[in-house]
Amino acid sequence: MKNRVESILFFLSCCCISLLAQAETGVNGKTIVLGQSVALSGPAQQLGTEMRDGALAYFDHINAQGGVNGRQIVLKTLDDGYEADRAAANTKQLIEKEGAFALFGYVGTPTSNAAMPLVNKEEIPFFAPFTGAQSLREPFNRNVFHIRASYFEETEKIVDHSTTLSLKRIAVFYQNDAYGKAGLEGVTRALKKRNIEVVGLATVERNSVDVTAAVAKLKLAKPQAVIMISAYTSCAAFIKEMIKDTSAAPVFWNISFVGSQALSKELGKDGRGVMISQVMPAPWEDITAVVKEYKNLYANKPGREVGYVSLEGFIAAKVMVEGLKRAGGGLTRDGLIRALESMNSYNAGGFQVKFSSSNHSASTYVDLSVIGKDGKFMH
Repeated sequence: MKNRVESILFFLSCCCISLLAQAETGVNGKTIVLGQSVALSGPAQQLGTEMRDGALAYFDHINAQGGVNGRQIVLKTLDDGYEADRAAANTKQLIEKEGAFALFGYVGTPTSNAAMPLVNKEEIPFFAPFTGAQSLREPFNRNVFHIRASYFEETEKIVDHSTTLSLKRIAVFYQNDAYGKAGLEGVTRALKKRNIEVVGLATVERNSVDVTAAVAKLKLAKPQAVIMISAYTSCAAFIKEMIKDTSAAPVFWNISFVGSQALSKELGKDGRGVMISQVMPAPWEDITAVVKEYKNLYANKPGREVGYVSLEGFIAAKVMVEGLKRAGGGLTRDGLIRALESMNSYNAGGFQVKFSSSNHSASTYVDLSVIGKDGKFMH
């Protein structure tokens, strides 16, 4: 009898060990761990902070309702200062030490690119990076999902609008890294379709506001419009220098990554008329259900202002939660990927999401905005 009991206990212990061995990293009976690397310090910190806080507004709401299939979502965010080497180190820590089930809401092209070797090695879902670079879209990567339109789509919209207004002397001011070069490629691609050449190119280093040489170079080119592919601090510095001592400043265009509200604040009175392409709905207009929901959940803490970046974090979190729900109780990374791919017509409250097994870019939505009086945005 004793031997039989010992045999049963041994069998049960083996079963438990087997089940534990099969349990997915970052998932247990109570929690789902998501890992995030963003800039929480340095010149791009507002982008990282708002992306994180927008996501947390929705995750906290879901957790207060009992979580997803009984599990609380835990978002672990590390600061990379918008530097690729720090993002790579953070990714390693999030996967190996923090036990992340999936990676979520990274901010930036160079930082997201730096995560890719480990993403591919571990086959870990990499969801909703705050970048529109083609390097993360082509070739197709089963682990990577985008909720925003690409930089190609943004720059096509900008160039189309500019040339419609007969602004054909177009220059590009871009960040000297993977992000800036991705945007530059989008601009030159859109111009080539129209048989137009860029009239001038100038760069700025990442996390720098040293724009003196760039301003001097592009002033000589005498552009009618300048399309900028950089973050808000460097773009603001460039615009302020370009408009000094002139009554014929060019039209200034930015793509969505710039950080619209941050740019407007940096520019102050000099921001009026600056144009920005957007990949999210206007965050202060109560037209769509998701914007109403976002404003209710995000802006309920002191000192918070609604904005495009935090709205993107919020929508990304909402789509992630839907994917986790569809993946069911026996959550695995592969199961999450298949669940997300099933969302071929998901309405996130007025923001349409279309994934499939061959397409992980959910949206092509691009709108154009302009900074108006008192820093307010018009569409």
